[in-house]
Amino acid sequence: MILTLIVVAFLVSVLLTGYFSHTQNILCILDKPNARSLHTRPVPVTGGIAILMGLTFSATFVCWYYLPGQDFFWIAISALLIAIISFIDDCNPVSVLYRLLVHVIATYLFLWQGNFWLTDLVLPGISWTLPPWLQISLSLLFAVWMLNLYNFMDGMDGFAGGMTLFGFGTFAVLGWLADHPLFMIINLIVASATCGFLIFNFPPARIFMGDTGASSLGFLAAAFSLWGNRSGIFPLWVALLLFSPFIVDATITLLRRLWHGEKIWLAHKSHYYQRLVQVGWGHRRTVLWEYVLMATCSASALLVQFLSVMLVWYLLVAWIFIYILLIYLVNFLEQNYTEK
Repeated sequence: MILTLIVVAFLVSVLLTGYFSHTQNILCILDKPNARSLHTRPVPVTGGIAILMGLTFSATFVCWYYLPGQDFFWIAISALLIAIISFIDDCNPVSVLYRLLVHVIATYLFLWQGNFWLTDLVLPGISWTLPPWLQISLSLLFAVWMLNLYNFMDGMDGFAGGMTLFGFGTFAVLGWLADHPLFMIINLIVASATCGFLIFNFPPARIFMGDTGASSLGFLAAAFSLWGNRSGIFPLWVALLLFSPFIVDATITLLRRLWHGEKIWLAHKSHYYQRLVQVGWGHRRTVLWEYVLMATCSASALLVQFLSVMLVWYLLVAWIFIYILLIYLVNFLEQNYTEK
């Protein structure tokens, strides 16, 4: 039954994505290119709806099978609110403040009703209990930032879909290792539904997931990270390592733009992956190398389950140096390209 639902999630997603990728459909919303876009022609942005439909169809049956399934209920309700405001934004741009307000409300609902607060700050071999005000603020900040950075990083063919596949697929393996079947299956369904979309989104993309897909998947990445942390499947820092290809790029880019006094709420093309595309790498080459980075992060997230505390710290420090080196390499490539 479970395998059937995973396959159904893929089939629903792939069929709907194929249908939405044609402009002659009842739900045609086009993303028209502008000065800050990496694409050069109008592309449908309803792929996220296909992903969510495939996910919802199969996840509903899974939660019914695993009744009472309270863990996933409040995640689903909050994700629905985020999907609705994001779909409205795909149709007609919504004020940043209104979107952020809905994000905070949806996140607070998930955290409060589902009791998913981050109660302890855990690092390898170290744990601190957080005061109540910090539990609330850090949990809200993490979830809201994750759902927005996912949206920020959805600017290249196959990129957000690939991160979803590697991220949630690894979550599923971690759930299996921790003997948590509901967590494992839900994550497999998310990954399977995204595979159906990725077939049409891999460079050259025929469809994008839009804000509806990117914001919803970003929220699910945050929610499942907190769910896994609360259930003892993995500490939160493992999820941060797993999604670090998105987290590091988006966070450093935001800080850099703040430092230069730029309006951070405006669209731009200064993410590291965007800069690689612009120096001549193109979508396909850039996204394939990003997949290598994602796969390595996934392997590291799984490997730490079997390492001593000291070795884990060595691995984390190594990743810090890896990202510093990658940032330097992008800057180097960009400088050489400009000089030519």
